[in-house]
Amino acid sequence: MVNVGILGTGIFAKDAHLPALTTVDAKVVAAFNRTSSKAEDFATHAKQSGHEVTVEPTFDALLKNPKVDVVDMLLPVQHNYANLKLALDAGKPVSFEKPIAASLDEAKKVVELTDASPIPVIVLEQYVYHKGVAKVQELISKIGKPVSFIFQGTGAYNPSNKYAATAWRLNPEHVGGYLSDGGVHQVTVVTECLQSKVAQVNAYTTQLRETSGDVDVLSASFKFENGVFGTFTYGSTFGAIKKTNSLQIFGTEGSIIYDWSPGSPDTVTLQVGPDSNNMGEPQVFTVEESKHFSVDSEFKNFFEAVEKKDKSLVVSNPRKAFHQFAVIVACVESSKKDGQQVKVAQLD
Repeated sequence: MVNVGILGTGIFAKDAHLPALTTVDAKVVAAFNRTSSKAEDFATHAKQSGHEVTVEPTFDALLKNPKVDVVDMLLPVQHNYANLKLALDAGKPVSFEKPIAASLDEAKKVVELTDASPIPVIVLEQYVYHKGVAKVQELISKIGKPVSFIFQGTGAYNPSNKYAATAWRLNPEHVGGYLSDGGVHQVTVVTECLQSKVAQVNAYTTQLRETSGDVDVLSASFKFENGVFGTFTYGSTFGAIKKTNSLQIFGTEGSIIYDWSPGSPDTVTLQVGPDSNNMGEPQVFTVEESKHFSVDSEFKNFFEAVEKKDKSLVVSNPRKAFHQFAVIVACVESSKKDGQQVKVAQLD
């Protein structure tokens, strides 16, 4: 059993982290929020799921609580580094929400900090753990050499989105605002499925909705380190359109289509054959993700690393999260240069 202290008891803590933690071998034992009433509300809500939560007056008090084994941080991203350092200095393993930081410089500081510490740290990017992604990874060798791809993550604007209404999203300090907050999910799918890093981008962005706080639509060309290239279109602020999440990968011996659009089962479709005269029948694999949308899988992985005291077991580690964020940063920079090629920042 892992005892968790929550820093930041907002919407996602209550609606996503708490239910996921309830299904794994964990107990939430403490919480702190700058607005104490939110922490009290969280504690009351958590009690209904069997968690006895002590509301702490400060983050320092939470770190000193002897019951707390790990810290789960859900903060505006510009506060990630400072609070991560406090937790690691206190000897606490940390999970915290993506994106890794508000700027590339601060993201590098996070990586330097975690590289230097033996304590497990996970950046909570649940798409790393999606079963659909794992299925693509399993099948991709069957299509020969991957050559190109088309990614589409598009949808209509939802003025009732409870997450979009938070102050730190309305007035973002993180690069790209909406794009780096949600876009790292989409970048993760592509990089994980292709098992390579993006080397360079050419991109265009625009802002359709004032409530986004910054640019909210991205269309880009990516070239990967392994030579694969393709197009990446992301935005959920359009007019009326059915929401679509799909990745098509084209290879020398076939193709894979991964579709996780809402409203129908997630599928991975494999079709093998070298040309139009020798095409096998499409094989469709239905993928059932957990009801917690892989948030539970994130915590299972993190807790395994904590219990074994082995940070190398963490799959969604800070170095991986740095790359996901750096791709979006490069896209924003490219757009400001009218689509000129920009190389994605790399770590040493």
